[in-house]
Amino acid sequence: MKNWNKKYYIGSLIIVFAIALRLISVGMDWYNFAPLVGIALFSGFLFKKSSWAYLIPFIIYFISDVLLEVFYGTGFYGFSQFFVYGAMALVVLLGNSIKKPKALNLLGFAVSGSLLFWIISNLGVFLAGYYGYSFAGLIQTYLMAIPFYTPMGTELFFNAIVGDVLYTFATFGLFYLFALKSDLAIQENKIS
Repeated sequence: MKNWNKKYYIGSLIIVFAIALRLISVGMDWYNFAPLVGIALFSGFLFKKSSWAYLIPFIIYFISDVLLEVFYGTGFYGFSQFFVYGAMALVVLLGNSIKKPKALNLLGFAVSGSLLFWIISNLGVFLAGYYGYSFAGLIQTYLMAIPFYTPMGTELFFNAIVGDVLYTFATFGLFYLFALKSDLAIQENKIS
């Protein structure tokens, strides 16, 4: 199998896997316990300087949002959703800077990706005007988004952090297991 076919195969598996897990997590009320930050980091790492790095997370988000809308009526929710997609693009960009995916590095990137996503997505909430367009509204937006502000917020943040860390390690780990069983050149940090 040529390297391009391997890249396409890996990308396709990642997309199907992530869509299924996002739908399952919502169906089981495990909100935010999804592999999207881990996959965005991995896509940035594996597909450096390729449109695939950004396409994979966007395809996952869009298809799963469509399915969430069909099954739960929660897939599309307005202007602030553009910031969710933009935050994911920034997480991919963060993944581009991963040089050596060692455990401590991956932990730092997973937590950084979670925080980056939280900051940007909540900026979208502010700009959508939920709490007004003033400095006080900006402060209120982030106060309402503080992970431990409410019992629901604690659960959402806990699910996001744990999911982001777990799925980052799982995604990179599964890739390396797959790479060891094939002839992928993982020493180059990419598939050419």
